Amino acid sequence: MNLRKFMYGSMGFLSLIGFLGIITNEKSFLLFFAFVIDFDYWFMKSDEMLEEYMSKSAARGFYSGMITTALMTLFSFLVESNTSHNALATGLSYGWSIAIIMYSLSTAYYGLKEKWGLEND
Repeated sequence: MNLRKFMYGSMGFLSLIGFLGIITNEKSFLLFFAFVIDFDYWFMKSDEMLEEYMSKSAARGFYSGMITTALMTLFSFLVESNTSHNALATGLSYGWSIAIIMYSLSTAYYGLKEKWGLEND
């Protein structure tokens, strides 16, 4: 198993955070159970297409997360008049959420595209 394939699959361990939702009755933690699907990468046959679409998905997630972090931090600080600490915490939470959503949607898109045999769309 190569390192990238191991790292992609290891993101499934984030699903363990979902157990905090069961223990503490905080329903927002239950969303972390969605990461269990990442364990599938340990059993996939790795090829150039997998590497390419994972890199594209990671880049989209990273850039959208950083842009969202900056915008939400500025919005929270300037418009909502939060303290700098609270504004940054708000920006980071929105940025991380958007990054994960973009990464997940992008990998789902490329995975379905490859599974269905679609090309050059």
